Amino acid sequence: MGVLFLEIFFWLGVFLIFYAYLGYGLVLWLLVRFKQAPEKPSWENSGPLPEVTFIVCAYNEEDWIVSKIENSLAVHYPRDLIVFLWVTDGSDDATTDRIRQYPFSTDVRWRLLHQPERKGKIAAFQRAMEQVTTPIVVSTDANTCVNPDAVQLLVRHFDDRQVGAVAGEKRISMGEKNDASSAGEGIYWKYESLLKKWDAELWSVVGAAGELFAFRTEAYENVPEDTLVEDFYLTIRIAQKGWRVQYEPKAFAVESSSASVAEEMKRKVRIAAGGLQAVVRLSSLLNVFRYGVLSFQYISHRVLRWTLAPIFLPLVLVVNILLATTNQPEYLFLLLAQTVFYTAALLGWALETKKIRAKVFFVPYYFCLMNWAMYAGFFRLLQGRQSVVWEKARRADTR
Repeated sequence: MGVLFLEIFFWLGVFLIFYAYLGYGLVLWLLVRFKQAPEKPSWENSGPLPEVTFIVCAYNEEDWIVSKIENSLAVHYPRDLIVFLWVTDGSDDATTDRIRQYPFSTDVRWRLLHQPERKGKIAAFQRAMEQVTTPIVVSTDANTCVNPDAVQLLVRHFDDRQVGAVAGEKRISMGEKNDASSAGEGIYWKYESLLKKWDAELWSVVGAAGELFAFRTEAYENVPEDTLVEDFYLTIRIAQKGWRVQYEPKAFAVESSSASVAEEMKRKVRIAAGGLQAVVRLSSLLNVFRYGVLSFQYISHRVLRWTLAPIFLPLVLVVNILLATTNQPEYLFLLLAQTVFYTAALLGWALETKKIRAKVFFVPYYFCLMNWAMYAGFFRLLQGRQSVVWEKARRADTR
């Protein structure tokens, strides 16, 4: 009876881990294949372009802000229909001065908001929202570059009245650098982008990344100022209210990879803490009977990755060791497979500390890093040590 219990526990854990990271992607792919593809929005069928507010929140971005201004002004959107809002709350470097001193042409509608106190990104963003008078808002991070057609590509989706928000695509620029943080981060976001595409085709994207997204002003609601992953929370609340969050892969924001694995870990721990915070605050969304497909997507794509999958990873290894003592060949083989995987992750870590590049070890190392971050994020959240005013992770300079 004891062995049977261990076997049931083991295979349940294996299923949950596989489903959380790969199985849901396979299920999505099958579902969207059998679902009638929605009609793609067309510029030719669109009405007049709406007014848009383009918001950039920047904290101590003096090294990037001029490039960001130039990149923002280069978007292909009528100048009389776009308002640029720059928010630099808490910045104590030259960021604010560089915006003030930038030689904007007279046809550019722009405004700078600044206050000395730093309360976090969401507080700054909500100050900007108080100034918005346009029906559509586009938000993008200060250290990213968007493609020129991004705004038009995002806005065209709002011809569909069901659409309350649109997520752009996050891309990682690695330059010549190709260590575990950059390679792992790049692979992760390529897979995430594919899942977003299929999520949108099935029903709705389950939370947008803050690098680039747009939403209807009427669909927006203030986010609690202690929210750690405000972009995710903001857009998932829009979906929870019945709107669809669409995905536009041709509208993209390019961001440099983290400067190192240690810097990437800062981001992962904060995101992990924020994800777990969101699971608690969005507990009503776990009700499949009320939210249907959206709940299925949310649980499958987000909740399992943030909760059960990281918990089961070490437990499955321990139970596998116990089952291997029964000399059943399948458990001996699976233990060998797990041993090889975790050994590869350890080698990835060891080589990374010595700055030796070995791509074959990057994926297992990055996978373990992400799951370790979930534990670190949980304890940080539990102890109340994860402030909304989080420490910035340094990015690699690939310019």
